[in-house]
Amino acid sequence: MNMKIKLIAIGKTDRQDLHLMIEEYCKRIGYYCPLEMEIIPDLKKARKVSELVQKRMEGSEILKRISPSDHLVLLDERGKEFTSIGFSKYIQKKMNSGLKNLYFVIGGPYGFSDDLYDRANEKIAMSKMTFSHQMVRLFFTEQLYRAFTIIRNEPYHHQ
Repeated sequence: MNMKIKLIAIGKTDRQDLHLMIEEYCKRIGYYCPLEMEIIPDLKKARKVSELVQKRMEGSEILKRISPSDHLVLLDERGKEFTSIGFSKYIQKKMNSGLKNLYFVIGGPYGFSDDLYDRANEKIAMSKMTFSHQMVRLFFTEQLYRAFTIIRNEPYHHQ
């Protein structure tokens, strides 16, 4: 059975140009591995609650979508950093491990709740820099596509 990858993110992408690019990479990734992207709508009344409460509410919504056997990876600035080739090796290792579901999560503007950190199997950093959560979607889907082309030795990544 093939591994499935799921990307969960908080809030819709309101920039059409970014949305189209993200969709394009998701479509390309689908040739290599089943990929599902789930957008959790922005929370109602989020402006009226504290950052901590908002993180807890978002974390609760994310945790509802994860089962105990799913491998959960948070895209977090304090996570492990990879080169593109290193990330491709990471993905290959996950595929070889017999893992069924690999979940990547892009948090909301304030990051993740403690409950989500406690449940996560690991954290990966896209960069030490901070990007908008909408831009992270594009960067991550492009890097995931790049990883599969590296694994397949296809001419997309140049060293």
